[in-house]
Amino acid sequence: MMPLKYLQAYPATLQDKVRQLIAQQRLGEHLAKRYPDRHAVQSDKALYAYTMDLKQQYLKNAPGIDKVLYDSKLDVVRNALGLHTAISRVQGGKLKAKKEIRVAALFKVAAPEFLQMIVVHELAHLKEQDHNKAFYQLCQYMLPDYHQWEFDLRVYLTWRELPPAVDADNRE
Repeated sequence: MMPLKYLQAYPATLQDKVRQLIAQQRLGEHLAKRYPDRHAVQSDKALYAYTMDLKQQYLKNAPGIDKVLYDSKLDVVRNALGLHTAISRVQGGKLKAKKEIRVAALFKVAAPEFLQMIVVHELAHLKEQDHNKAFYQLCQYMLPDYHQWEFDLRVYLTWRELPPAVDADNRE
């Protein structure tokens, strides 16, 4: 049985459905039907504006964000899809924290739902550091379909790692 590293926390029945689509070489087709579009947020400047719009809409009182960018090394180095950091620097006699959100560059060519899910996830960390109940409630407040899109994103990542000979349809 093929291990599905992005889906390990999900019930075996869901994993089996994904394995079945892989065996039938239909996983790419399934994803393309569910998520046919690609977003237009291609630059770091556009990603910053996109993120700030979501922050303004849902988290007006959250701490500010100094930088938002696509990071081409993020998924390889940290095994993460997005990252929020607070970098402390000494400026004069004061310690200043700069908040940054980095999104894995592979999401430049992803469905708009996947980008939104990643950004919402990272924005939620402005209020809740840990992945606890309050964190996921905040994610669902900002994005009611959060859990479905997170699962589908994990399916998408599984599909991206399939060998080209297996389910090569719609590969980007």
